Amino acid sequence: QVQLVESGGGLVQPGGSLRLSCAASGGRFSILAMGWYRQAPGKERELVATTTSGSTTNYADSVKGRFTISRDNAKNTVYLQMNNLKPEDTAVYYCNAKLGLLSYWGKGTQVTVSS
Repeated sequence: QVQLVESGGGLVQPGGSLRLSCAASGGRFSILAMGWYRQAPGKERELVATTTSGSTTNYADSVKGRFTISRDNAKNTVYLQMNNLKPEDTAVYYCNAKLGLLSYWGKGTQVTVSS
C-alpha cells in the first residue's frame, strides 16, 4: 500500500509561482510512475503532468512551458514547479502513483490563483 501526502499549495497572484511536493511511503518509489492531476470546481479531474520510473515526462498542453515535474528517488518525493500561474490553474491538485494496474491517490492540496 502506497501512501501519498501533498504539500505546498496556497494562494498566489497571477504570474506567481508555487512548488508542490508529494511524499510517498509504503512502496518502492523508484519503480512507481508518478503524476499530478487537478480538479477545478464543477469540472472533472484532469492530468497535469506525469513522470515515469525512468523520468520520462509528459504534460498537459495547458501547462507546457510553465510547469515542471521532477522526482527525487532518494527522498521518495515528486515535485511540481508551477510558474506563471493563471487564474484557470486554480484547482485541487492531487498526487498519483501507479504500479501496473494499481493506482494510489493523495488527498490533494488547494491551489488558488487570484489577485
